[in-house]
This record gives sequence, C-alpha cells and structure tokens, in this order.
Amino acid sequence: MTATSLMTEAKTPDETTVDQDWWRGAVIYQIYPRSFQDQNGDGVGDLVGITSRLDYVADLGVDAIWLSPVFTSPMKDFGYDVSNYRDIDPSFGTLEDFDNLVRKAHSLGLKVIIDQVISHSSDKHAWFSESRQSRTNAKADWYVWADPRPDGTPPNNWLSIFGGSAWQWDSRRMQYYQHNFLVSQPDLNFHSAEVQDALLAEMRFWLERGVDGFRLDTVNFYFCSLGFEDNPVVRPDDFNASTAPAVNPYNFQEHIYDKSRPENLAFLKRLRALMDEYPGRTTVGEIGDSQHQLEIMAQYTSGNDHLHMAYTFDYLGGEFSAEHFRKSIAATEAKAPDGWICLAFSNHDVVRHVSRWAVHGQEAAFTRLAATLILCMRGSVCLYQGEELGLKEAELSFSDLVDPYGIEFWPEFKGRDGCRTPMVWQSHATNGAFSTASRTWLPVPAEHLTHAVDTQDNVLGSVLEFYRAMLVFRRAHPALAKGTIRLLDAPGNILAFIREDGAQRLLCVFNMGGTAAEYALPADLVPHDAGCPGVTAAPIEGELDLEPFGSYVGLL
Repeated sequence: MTATSLMTEAKTPDETTVDQDWWRGAVIYQIYPRSFQDQNGDGVGDLVGITSRLDYVADLGVDAIWLSPVFTSPMKDFGYDVSNYRDIDPSFGTLEDFDNLVRKAHSLGLKVIIDQVISHSSDKHAWFSESRQSRTNAKADWYVWADPRPDGTPPNNWLSIFGGSAWQWDSRRMQYYQHNFLVSQPDLNFHSAEVQDALLAEMRFWLERGVDGFRLDTVNFYFCSLGFEDNPVVRPDDFNASTAPAVNPYNFQEHIYDKSRPENLAFLKRLRALMDEYPGRTTVGEIGDSQHQLEIMAQYTSGNDHLHMAYTFDYLGGEFSAEHFRKSIAATEAKAPDGWICLAFSNHDVVRHVSRWAVHGQEAAFTRLAATLILCMRGSVCLYQGEELGLKEAELSFSDLVDPYGIEFWPEFKGRDGCRTPMVWQSHATNGAFSTASRTWLPVPAEHLTHAVDTQDNVLGSVLEFYRAMLVFRRAHPALAKGTIRLLDAPGNILAFIREDGAQRLLCVFNMGGTAAEYALPADLVPHDAGCPGVTAAPIEGELDLEPFGSYVGLL
C-alpha cells in the first residue's frame, strides 16, 4: 500500500456527515507519545505502540485523543522544538505509522488532535539555519531579530520562561534573537506574512492527512511588539505563579509587550478560515498569561472566526477549594460568555492533580470527586494519560531528570518529568509492560505499578472503572456536555451549580473538603436520583449530607 493511499484512507470517510460541533463538550484523552507504549524496545514510546493501545482508549468512552508532538526534533524540549513540521521523528516512527494510527483511531470512533508548536521552531530547522546567515537572505526576517543596546546588552528586559534573558546573541548577524523558552527554540516572526503563509501550509499538510484538529501550543505567544519596549513590573496584587513556578523571576514582569499582542487576533482569523475548509476540524489553544488569561480566552474563542476553544491554567494550578472554583467559573461566564473553555486538571506540564490537591489518606475519595467534578463542569475536558488510574506525581532523583526546565530550577522546582513517566499496563511485567528495554527514557515508578491497568480493569470500585462509568454518565446527559451552568450559593467548601440543556436540568453539588458537610437545598429545587456513579447522598427533608469529598448529581 502506498503512502498516498494510506493518507486517503486516514481521512474522515464522508465529511458531509461530520458533526461540526462535536468538539463542544467532547472529552479528549491526552497521550504523551514518549511515555505511552514502546513497541520497538528502545525505551521510548512510539506511534506503533500508541496504535496498539487505542482499543483501551476507546473503551474509556472518550471522544478524541490529543498527541503531544511527534515531529522531527533534536528533542532538546522533547518534541516542542520542531526541526521539520512535515515529518515524524524517527524515535516515534514514520509517516506511514502516523497514517495507520489515524486510520485505526477513526475506525474506533476516536478523533485525532495533534500538537502544533508554531510560536517557535528548533534552531536546527532549515528556516532558522538560513535566517541566521545574514541580514539580507530570503528568510532574514522569519525570526525575531533585534540589535543590541549601545553597550552590547540585550534590547530589553524580556525574560525566558525557562530561565534567563529571552535574547541570545548570534555572531553571524551580530544581533540578538528572541526565545521565549530554550535558547535552542528561536521565536518565529509572525509579523511576516510569509511566515504566516508557511505555517498555515504546514498545518494544511496534516489536515490533508486526516487529523481532526490541533492543540496550539503557547497560542498567545505568536506576536511580540516590534517596538521592543521593556515589560513593566507586575503589581503586587496581580502577582501569581500560574504560568511559571514561583521561584521563576519570569513572574516579576507583566508580559504586555512580549506576548498576548492584539495582532494575534487577525492571524487566528486566518487560521480559522483554513480550518473551516475542512468540516468538523477543531482547535484548542493553550493560553499562558497570569494576569489576563480569561480576557484573552474570551477574545480568542468568542464568535465563529477565531479558535474553537482554549484552556487556561486556572485549574492546572491554584487551590482545590469551592471558593477558587466558584470564582473561576463566575469569571469565565462573565468575561467569555460565548467563548468555550477546555478543562483540565492534569497534563504534561504540571504536577499531577492527585499529588497537587489531595489530602493525605483521602486520595481515593478525592480522586473520584475530581473526576465527577471535571466531567460535570461546563466545557470540553482533557484527561491526561494515567489520570484514569489515579496516578500520583512520580518522585524522581536529580540524576533521573531530563527536563531542562527542572534541571535549571532544581530543587525548588523539579520540572515536568514527574508527570511524564511511562504508562503502567501490567503490574508484574518489566517496566509495567510499557517497554522491554533495560532502561526507559524516564524510570517507571514502583508505586505506579500497584495502579497498573491490569490491577483495575473490570475490578469493581477501581478508579479506572469509576472513570469509565462517569464517562458513560456524561454521554447519557447532554446537559453536561453542552448545557449552560448556573452557580448556586453554598456554604463553606461546597460548590453547587445547575447544568441545563433544553428540558434536562441537573443539580450538581460537591463537597470539596476533607470533612463531612451539609447543603440545604433551595426551596424551589426538588432533585431525584440521576444514577451518577459514586453518589451515595440523597436529599432528606431538603438537605444533603455529603461525605468528605462527596458529591451529589440529581435530575430536576
């Protein structure tokens, strides 16, 4: 079979029948390819391995998968530094392997979303190799270049998220280039129409191969101000560490000139126009802006001519409390009433939420509450691989680290390796059946083996079966997928809201604390059992008695 015929087969068979709104309220399962399944025994996950495990993902009851980057890369940032946007890195496989994965996913009813890392490339990309040769070559302005100050120092005070200045001196051009992340990740110049055209063409390549959408890495980083003004100091009241760890001086600035620029809206319209050529394809943007993330999400997702949806770091950090969630939900509804949020508690960039939020000794109850909560909130949902097993953050030694972010800020910030360790499939197999290699790229934590898939599959009361049951429940209740949300007053650490879609109304109440709590039902609400998994509370004389980390979901 030729690559061309594979590519054709990978496409959605009849695009005229595609539900163009499928993404709204969808549940997306994020796969970190290096850590899902290693088929060739080199200690690194690959596409053939992922394909072999897709039946497991489909059995969860999710709607789509999101693959972190699999493009050609020197792997300085493990795929988020792309050197060729149109090919697969050999460590993951081939384009034929990718086409087989898409075809298998579609046969199982799974959509395929892939990462697009276009705010920056690798310094090994041919575009940058040419751009850095001179100030007059054909791609001279494809990256963000700036002259030094008269004393030779960088042009302004902009900082890299990964530490130090956002500027790196290049002796060929006698100029600095901008890098918001690693020195080896130069920022592309979106002010150039040629750059925009080239990047949209790279995305079209994958749309033609049949992908169903893109997760857009650092989508608010595409443009910077070409005036290169200094960023101001952040006001004390606005300081927070949601985008970067608290030990990172990046947090000391309000990043109004190096990202989140108004010019981005016009580019997102161009991107949406491309997506609209392919019915039923979607976009989800990652917004990292500690001070303005909700306003940006509103701008980027409102209307029908920008992104379909976006996620912020509201629930990937912050505290697990009714107050925090109530404020975040209210702010989202107020500032982005016609936008659409993609919810996540864990992903490849943050400490796993069981370790981040759970109360010691009450992890089991917390894990079930968190699953119920995220699947009842308004928005689409991203679940991160291993979340459905109740995995905690892996504890790694400094010698095990490979993440440059963690190595830079150790020991106060341990980086992202702890959430990226290999998936565990069999508790008594070598490396949890992730790989037959003598050494995997990150170690398989012994404590994870007790949570392996084979210890939970078809086991009544397991976390895995609870997630499966909750996903069935969500699918059976359209109000949870696409309905409105209305917050209710509630005391203490109780979060309560109503989800409504047409004639269907659901009362959702969550005790987000580690002690029992009572909730007095509003007089006009008379809920009855909805069959929600894990719910043991029932209204008695207008009151709900909720266990520690207990929940109630009832039909109105």
